[in-house]
Amino acid sequence: QVQLVESGGGAVQAGGSLRLSCTASGRAAMGWFRQAPGKEREFVAAISWEGYTTWYTDSVKGRFTISRDNAKNTVYVQMNSLKPEDTAVYYCAAKFGSISSTYDLWDKYAYWGQGTQVTVSS
Repeated sequence: QVQLVESGGGAVQAGGSLRLSCTASGRAAMGWFRQAPGKEREFVAAISWEGYTTWYTDSVKGRFTISRDNAKNTVYVQMNSLKPEDTAVYYCAAKFGSISSTYDLWDKYAYWGQGTQVTVSS
């Protein structure tokens, strides 16, 4: 059983920054997804187990950076230049094995965190 614990959400003004953290046991590829009220869950970013490969949805490229510290069993997403449309509950997710062809499919991830709220005001 993999347990995921997220932290780092909060409320910021547009243009601000936040860093989300997700602590997870086990050697798993990790993804971040988000869900805004009334909207479907959407892919944000993902990183391979080794940390060598990352993926991003187009709307966050150049603003968000996903990284991991396997010594600390922690995955991060640094979110800069935040926009009101980034407001959502952010979830981290884990999947054992390759995610090279499924990194953006939420139903391919077996383990999920509880979610952390990110609110960006204009």
